[in-house]
Amino acid sequence: MPNLLAAERSPYLRQHADNPVDWLPWSDESLARARAEGKPVFLSIGYAACHWCHVMAHESFENPEVAALLNRSFISIKVDREERPDIDRIYMNYVQQTTGHGGWPMSVWLTPDGLPFYGGTYFPPSDRGGRPGFATLLGAIARHWTEQRDQIEKGAADVAATLREAAAAAPTREGSLADAAGDALEGAFRYFHENFDGEQGGFGGAPKFPRASVISFLFRVAAMQGPDSGVGAEAIRLATHTLRRMAEGGIHDHVGGGFHRYSVDERWHVPHFEKMLYDQAQIASNYLEAYQITGREVFAWVTRDILDYVLRDLCGPEGEFLSSEDADSRPDADAHEHREGAFYVWTRKEIESVLGEDAPLFCAHFGVRENGNAGADPTGELQGQNVLMQQCSLSDTARRAGIDLEAANEKLVASLARLRAARERRPRPGRDGKVVAAWNGLMISALARAARLLDEPKYLVAAGRAAEFLARHLSDESGDNLYRTWLGTRSPVPAFAEDYAAVIQGLLDLYEAGFDVRWLQCADRLQAAMDRMFWDERNGGYFSTRSDDATVIMRLKEDTDAAEASAISLAVANLVRLDWMIGAGPDGSTTMTRTERARRAIDSLSRQWTSMPFALPQLLCGIEWVLSEPRTIALAGNATTSGFRALAGVAAKSFRLRQVLLHADGSGAQWLGQTRPYLAAMKPVDGKPTAYVCENETCQAPVTTPEELARILM
Repeated sequence: MPNLLAAERSPYLRQHADNPVDWLPWSDESLARARAEGKPVFLSIGYAACHWCHVMAHESFENPEVAALLNRSFISIKVDREERPDIDRIYMNYVQQTTGHGGWPMSVWLTPDGLPFYGGTYFPPSDRGGRPGFATLLGAIARHWTEQRDQIEKGAADVAATLREAAAAAPTREGSLADAAGDALEGAFRYFHENFDGEQGGFGGAPKFPRASVISFLFRVAAMQGPDSGVGAEAIRLATHTLRRMAEGGIHDHVGGGFHRYSVDERWHVPHFEKMLYDQAQIASNYLEAYQITGREVFAWVTRDILDYVLRDLCGPEGEFLSSEDADSRPDADAHEHREGAFYVWTRKEIESVLGEDAPLFCAHFGVRENGNAGADPTGELQGQNVLMQQCSLSDTARRAGIDLEAANEKLVASLARLRAARERRPRPGRDGKVVAAWNGLMISALARAARLLDEPKYLVAAGRAAEFLARHLSDESGDNLYRTWLGTRSPVPAFAEDYAAVIQGLLDLYEAGFDVRWLQCADRLQAAMDRMFWDERNGGYFSTRSDDATVIMRLKEDTDAAEASAISLAVANLVRLDWMIGAGPDGSTTMTRTERARRAIDSLSRQWTSMPFALPQLLCGIEWVLSEPRTIALAGNATTSGFRALAGVAAKSFRLRQVLLHADGSGAQWLGQTRPYLAAMKPVDGKPTAYVCENETCQAPVTTPEELARILM
């Protein structure tokens, strides 16, 4: 008989509905039951595409004996970290502070009041290598709870008080923001330079994660220092070398497009195979910036590869973007067991049967071996299998095969298409159809930027459809309040600060790509709502959660740019952009300028970014926005004409990453003119689309050709 998770919206929670564990969802009622029965809470947190979450579920949560231990002595609560990032953040903070590491699945034991007293990540089902198995651990914790409950509850209260005190500590920073920022920027660059893997790219050893905020930081260092300066050129080298190695590696799905979550080895070869929407969005933006600064077509090609994968496989019927694809799937239609990477890996015989006479060329280029090439295989499930990884350049492959470059390229492209068709006949990995507001915001941003820089209308259409979906299904009637997720129906869980920040960023980029003023107006309203609900009046910055959830034991601020940039890091840039674009807003009701609010948000994390600047690379990019002088490019004329689009294209290609773009006489001219009255005088010259470039409170003479605008923006 299914447990109570069967009624939940989350695909991850429903994956556990048939477990013999009496799982409950996170709620007031679940914690009240723990208090009523005097039992500790076992809290398990994961997500639908998480491979090790599946492993622990199969080993322990599907085991009747383990379930009996849980049901007898604990109230077991399951949380989807993607649905409730606030709960995940609180208890991950505890686990990291007490164990020195974190990850998923996360396993935490709580008092009935929600205070943590023991935690970790994955636990094996039985004792292994000196580490207690999950069943052993459950027995020990249940016994200690019975014998020493008062001590456990006192210790948990003390730990929670320490965590709350740390979270509420006032920010400290000595000297001016400019001086502190200079030291932090230098320190972060030095850290990434010292930890750079000169051979394989990336930073540090295995496992390797594609940390998009680091790449963004390096490109902004190049923008600040100048691409031709010593530091600027070195920053570009670190970033582009990493992106090239990632694109060549097995972390890149050469057959179907997009990127897997991370690589278990230092060569980007053998990944954990889940594909996350937020990775696709942020990595696409990295490659787009690489194309912007270098002009190398390969980076534009990878951007299209990622975005086309998302539009094909992670896009819903109304244009919404879905959360992820699983790492595991059935090897074939007759199999019952799932295996990690089964959809993505190949034996040499399979490739030869599909490609025939083209197989030798393909296998040489992608390192396919008779006995498999997946050397780094922590699960033991890839024996005899090949993970495609580019072994050499296209020119080297062509030379070794004795054919010209164009012929080699055509053969490889055709071979990948044939393999994709063959792969589509395999059982597909599970897809998490949950729509997450923040991740859709990130994807809208990537698509809008790509539409501008690559002059690709279909990306603008896709970004607009996703924004329409958010407005229709994840906003309330006023349009001021967002909700976190949607799956067939809207979740009752209100959005978090990260949702507002990412959606606002996406809407600002969407406005600059298509000049539909309603998206700028929507971003303005959402920023006001974010300020109202999440702003810390005492210390500045944004809490991750609202104040009206009684189940949350403390309000935290994200203080790292990890798999996703923190809400504060995104908000800083959003605030400055909005200030440059529309000022205080048409109603003039804000008590401080948005740039002043951005400065206070930066100061709220000053302890973190001054002592460990490498932990907040995206925030450092935001600091650079605050300290720079704004440059506004106002375009006048019909936005649908080729001349207007040519001017907008020049603005998009400019590697000055601290500028905003406005349509001076578009549909929103009257609205914009309430706080930007100077726009009223900006009209087309001689009936031609015209660009006005304003900086340091001075506007240059208007120009009407792309060449003239390019000279100004150099």
